[in-house]
Amino acid sequence: NRRKKKDDNILEIPSIPNPFPELCCSPFASVLSASLLPKATSRKKQVIKVYSEDDTSRALEVPSDVTARDVCQLLILKNHYIDDHSWTLFEQLTHTGLGRAIEDHELVMEVQSNWVMEEENKLYFRKNYAKYEFFKNPLGFFPDHMISFPSETNAAVSHSGILQMFISSSTYPEIHGYLHAKEQGKKSWKKWYFLLRRSGLYFSTKGTSKEPRHLQFFCEFSNSDMYMSLTGKKISGAPTNYGFCFKPNKSGGTRDVKQLCADDEQSRTCWMTAIRLLKYGMQLYQNYMQPYQGRSGCSPLNVTPMRSISENSLVAMDFSGHRSRIIENPTEALSVAVEEGLAWRRRGCLRLNSHGSPIAMSNMGMSIHRSQSWFHHKISREEAQRLILQHGLVDGVFLVRDSQSNPKTFVLSLSHGLKIKHFQIVPLEDDGKLFYTLDDGHTRFTDLIQLVEFYQLNKGVLPCKLKHYCTRNAL
Repeated sequence: NRRKKKDDNILEIPSIPNPFPELCCSPFASVLSASLLPKATSRKKQVIKVYSEDDTSRALEVPSDVTARDVCQLLILKNHYIDDHSWTLFEQLTHTGLGRAIEDHELVMEVQSNWVMEEENKLYFRKNYAKYEFFKNPLGFFPDHMISFPSETNAAVSHSGILQMFISSSTYPEIHGYLHAKEQGKKSWKKWYFLLRRSGLYFSTKGTSKEPRHLQFFCEFSNSDMYMSLTGKKISGAPTNYGFCFKPNKSGGTRDVKQLCADDEQSRTCWMTAIRLLKYGMQLYQNYMQPYQGRSGCSPLNVTPMRSISENSLVAMDFSGHRSRIIENPTEALSVAVEEGLAWRRRGCLRLNSHGSPIAMSNMGMSIHRSQSWFHHKISREEAQRLILQHGLVDGVFLVRDSQSNPKTFVLSLSHGLKIKHFQIVPLEDDGKLFYTLDDGHTRFTDLIQLVEFYQLNKGVLPCKLKHYCTRNAL
């Protein structure tokens, strides 16, 4: 009777409907069928190896659909670097001496899938200040003598209008000029008049004629990637050092690579920039605008790189009186900072070393620059030019190095106008004190740090201010 009464109480409990009947197993089944479970959508992961400028490397486990920008963001976080939107993933084909900056939206695994197993190709993580510079300064990338517009475009087109035509307009500006092309299967190079149109790249078989019967198709870009020659004349025997080429995505070797060579850096930059815009179009502009999305009221033309929280919380203070005060006037704060910096260098001509004996400030000034990121000890002129080229030929990219011709002097290597210029820093001795100068002693500096800081704020005798320094980052 008790058991019957207990069963009656259980039956009186209202039944609750099961919201997931498909997950319930049959009373006759011992286990739950795997076909009834939802399929797991796990992302497959792979390991990639990324190198830095000093040839240190780091292995990363990333998803198979990771983009170049994702890899850069990951390395920025892991190494605590400041994200100024100029970090780039660079592909270097060691065997052929070719390299290119991988676009931010490209999938890294697709890039590696095109590599030949026998070749030791590498991915580099480095700065590239010229990556989207043509959006900020199109005037320096499209010279007037290399660009023409369709006949239906009557009014004069501004340089900002040129970018608009490249990205979204149905009318495409024509890029034209002479290029050296390597003949297929031969070692010889021949100079042709080339034209870049929306349908592809053509060359004229009769001078500068643009008639259809004289134009011959050279290549299109949907199934190939554009690379820059890193070795100049060494491997391909090019007539100049301004080479670039088109390599098919699924190429079996160097026989399918179509090589070109320009007469100067301005011409090569114009061709390569126009081809990038032709191939990717609006996608490039989205890549350029993406770092600025989410900032209300901010324009990419006037936004400065975001500072750290600690920098944003700093204020200028004056401790000269009995009570400290905050300097609210920006002009006064700047003048106080400059005066304090000069006073630090003048403060006593002697400092004490670890043993308590005085050290002349001039001796310390001779070696204090070696700890700076912009100083490169004993590198050649060619190495300095290669390093600046890797960081992008933007006005103001610079480094300081030892002079090879005169061991007592230094050289400032600076990029300006798509050219790399070198300025000798000469030491001067006056009244027993050592100074450094770029203008024959008219402007003197107690050390190289003071010299670099001055020309970062003032153009002086240089063609432009010092803006971006070249450094060898480690991973």
